[in-house]
Amino acid sequence: MRRIFVRAVCGVLLFSWSAQAQEVAKTVFSEWKSKVDPSVERGLQFLARVQERNGSFPENYGTSTGIPSLVGMAFLSKGHMPTEGPYAGNINRCIDYVLKHQERNGLFVAGHAGSGPMYAHNISTLFLSEVSGMVDPERQKRIKEALSRALQLILRAQRVPKSPQHQGGWRYHPGSRDSDTSCSGWALMALRSAKLNGAAVPDRAIEAAVEYLYRHYDDRLGTFGYSNRTSHKESLTGMGLLCLELCGEHGKPATIKAGDFVLRNHRRLTNYQFEYYGNYYSAQGMFQLGGKYWETYANWMYKSYLPKQQQDGSWYSREAGRVYGTATMVLAFTVPYRQLPIYQRDETVDEE
Repeated sequence: MRRIFVRAVCGVLLFSWSAQAQEVAKTVFSEWKSKVDPSVERGLQFLARVQERNGSFPENYGTSTGIPSLVGMAFLSKGHMPTEGPYAGNINRCIDYVLKHQERNGLFVAGHAGSGPMYAHNISTLFLSEVSGMVDPERQKRIKEALSRALQLILRAQRVPKSPQHQGGWRYHPGSRDSDTSCSGWALMALRSAKLNGAAVPDRAIEAAVEYLYRHYDDRLGTFGYSNRTSHKESLTGMGLLCLELCGEHGKPATIKAGDFVLRNHRRLTNYQFEYYGNYYSAQGMFQLGGKYWETYANWMYKSYLPKQQQDGSWYSREAGRVYGTATMVLAFTVPYRQLPIYQRDETVDEE
């Protein structure tokens, strides 16, 4: 029912492609589908096989709530459900692990969360928002209660007094007085997903986050940076592009320039420090733009990363290991399936 609702409201809340852009997307994916489908399935089989009984995962950050949340979204991105199908148990274990590790103040925190817990918290909030409405009644009740607390924490963290440069964003701790665009991107997507799903997220919170992103946008280059306008631009421009696209900035000069930057520089992601992270965001952002942006990026991505899949079905990320690498690659590969509600697009408004 929720998927039908989401598809219905997307025409009002989100954006649109032209008929030509639709045709490009369909053509590109039809050319790769016979290779992508089995590759994604092998990736999901790997993730299911290595999941621990308690819902966590081995390797880097696997005991944080962030990795099970990314993996849960990877299963959802191929259309798998927590109520039926071969991966229902895996998805539910991801959900239960996240729910089990929420503190009284709303923070999702467990295991080793890297530099700080807000990064994993934001991803977990996004995951629970995306899976809300797809689960059994008992889990739905728990998710609803947990999401309310988690969203309030994100909103409180955004309101912490900060300098003008950092206002509207988030960093690694709920009380941080600075911000970075990477952590902020996940927080913004969590808020946008929750709002789309009917949560009482203030418009001003999303507006302030968009303003924060614009302060890290280089109008000359079309890039988004980490703590300024150019740092880590290869991996973060896709993030800025996607967030703006999902928040009502479709077709604005900044999104077009960002798409043009990715179009010119995406090959630099190969062997880049944050390669898999950058590919995930760039794929999502370029798909939102459609047309030549998605056609060029998709052909490069599938050609480059299909051969990098390991014999066990995984992709290895130098910064975070096999589970993270596989989850982010599956999420990038499955963009055309459009199963995650946050990435839905209405494709009729601009047809002529």
